[in-house]
Amino acid sequence: MTVSINTTSQDTLRDTVRESAAAVGPSILELSHKVHALAEISWEEHDSAAAVAAVLRDGGFEVTERAYDVPTAVEAVYGTGELTVVICAEYDALPEVGHACGHNMIAAAGVGAALALKPLADAAGLRIKLLGTPAEEHGGGKVSLLQAGAWEDAAFSLMVHGMTGTERSASAFSMAAVERFEVQFKGSEAHAAGAPDKAINAGAAASLALMNMAVLRQHLPENANTNAFISHGGGATNVIAGDATVQVEVRAGDVDVWRDLKRRVLACFEGAAIATGCTWTHRQTEHPYAPIDTHAGLGKAWDANMEAVGRPVDTTPIFGGGSSDMGNVSQVVPSVHGMVVVRNSTAVPHHPDFTAAAISPEADEAILDGATVLALTVLDAAMDTSLRAELLELQAARVPGATRVTLEA
Repeated sequence: MTVSINTTSQDTLRDTVRESAAAVGPSILELSHKVHALAEISWEEHDSAAAVAAVLRDGGFEVTERAYDVPTAVEAVYGTGELTVVICAEYDALPEVGHACGHNMIAAAGVGAALALKPLADAAGLRIKLLGTPAEEHGGGKVSLLQAGAWEDAAFSLMVHGMTGTERSASAFSMAAVERFEVQFKGSEAHAAGAPDKAINAGAAASLALMNMAVLRQHLPENANTNAFISHGGGATNVIAGDATVQVEVRAGDVDVWRDLKRRVLACFEGAAIATGCTWTHRQTEHPYAPIDTHAGLGKAWDANMEAVGRPVDTTPIFGGGSSDMGNVSQVVPSVHGMVVVRNSTAVPHHPDFTAAAISPEADEAILDGATVLALTVLDAAMDTSLRAELLELQAARVPGATRVTLEA
């Protein structure tokens, strides 16, 4: 069914979106459960990506797997309108705990929104593009896709993430920048009992660096934090470690604070190297993530549509503490990263309890509502004359290649 905006009211169009979202409900819930069971981690989501691609292909989208030379990315396109929306679908799980961040829900809701918008895409002047974006938990699939040009044709972009607790305003919910890097200490091995004076203890350097970070935490500014663990610190008790490796992340809600914090954290490692006589090097292990910059108009529409589906939001500003590579998208394309609550759950994200919650009936309900809110927000962007004009003007003002950016600490 195609609806003509010349003869149909916006209320009728909204009803069409709701009906379409309900109609695709069974297929997207099946997709959610399948992705949940696969539980493929970052950069290994081959079957999950194929499942997303299959549902969209069956739904009449032009689908490209291994999109933009990213092995587990998907691009699915429908429509020829001048206003291109990119809907993001994540599907990577966490090691050991599976979908403890509910990315199966993100994938299903994103696919559901794309399918729900299809019947009115041409009438609303829309070009719908769903991107299956891998490796959000570790790696930054969206950053790889940005660098490859996946958002060059986008007027705006959006996604929805499951959570527990209170429904939050998209405009009032903020997230942090993050960089992850690896530090390597190099010393010299020796027998731990027979010749300890001949050793340079890299394991001790790693331990000392973590203690330095622990002391630093007392002095961190608001909305900033660090974490680290020793991933290698020796192989036997009777051998003093000649090399050690530490995995580190640095987060802050403000980019300048984040960059300064990284400098201070690196000083913790430098001090440990000096104290023990080790040499040290560090390297970035993943793409850095930028803070979320919610577009005002899209955020307002999102919040109104959450209320429309019976999920009124708390507009009190809150810092979520986590990070997302959607932040990088939001820095270059008008964006919204919405949240939807799995009701009756107190599970903490990245805990096995959240893995169970992400496949519950309440999660299914959140997926259906999330897909509807995504689709209604896209429709608002297409039908609100001033918002549509603003988005198109911002797109026209971008120079070629403006979205192909990364962020450095």
